[in-house]
Amino acid sequence: MIDLAVANDQETFERMGEPLAERGIAVHHVPVRERTIPLDEPPWGPDEYDVGFVYPGRLMEGGVADALLEIPWLNDHEAVLTSRNKAEVLARLERADLPVPKSVYVSNDVGETELVDVFERFEPPVVVKPNSTTRGVGVAKAHDLDSFLGICDYLSLVHDYRATGDQSFLVQEYLPNATDYRVMILEGEYVGAVERRLPDEAVSEGQWKHNVHRGADATGVDLPDAWRELAESVAAELEIPFLGVDVLETDDRLVVNETNARPTIDEETKYEPDFYDRLAAATRTVGD
Repeated sequence: MIDLAVANDQETFERMGEPLAERGIAVHHVPVRERTIPLDEPPWGPDEYDVGFVYPGRLMEGGVADALLEIPWLNDHEAVLTSRNKAEVLARLERADLPVPKSVYVSNDVGETELVDVFERFEPPVVVKPNSTTRGVGVAKAHDLDSFLGICDYLSLVHDYRATGDQSFLVQEYLPNATDYRVMILEGEYVGAVERRLPDEAVSEGQWKHNVHRGADATGVDLPDAWRELAESVAAELEIPFLGVDVLETDDRLVVNETNARPTIDEETKYEPDFYDRLAAATRTVGD
């Protein structure tokens, strides 16, 4: 039996436990956040677990856990850090001729004249997105220049606090009525996808972000081969073993919007039949 350490105890941990146990992998919750850890008497040692699932999302806590556990991770520190840097991901994909939204990277502090120039590159509305947040946190839509500059002012206030790790954000084109997909790639191969859609009442109330944590529903879908190959190309370019690739479809375009190296695992029925076989095999490979 292989012992797998999982830092998150929410949906993913709950769903993966039984299927992986049936394949010879015991899943253990190893909490690293919102707790105290005596470094001279840690709650776990380097011999308790064989492999880690994905590096903890809070990178400082992850560093402590990594030092104490001394295990390899399916997605390691570099994979999580790369995916979290949205601008880096888009820049690398753009250079690889993979389709992405029109985007401008802004590193604060930036003057109003430069911000006006950025806004004028787009047809309003524009999306303003903190560069390294997750779950749609801080993402806003600006319909006019005054609203855009106001959002940028708020970001400047946050970035003025010097302990803020990432003092940058993205400005992107808004793709109205786009269909949102999360495509899952494991060791370079497609393993499933979901469409993320807001309930009609949420749309009528003005919501537009499709994050599941914001109330969107995730429905399993069967994607065309070309779309699968696009997501596989993204994972290959970023060299991340287990990756969620967020794809937006409009009437005439298909673009890669973001990636997530700590993706939530959805219900088993929404993935390929051999998903857990492949996840178990990948875990064993990392642990060897």
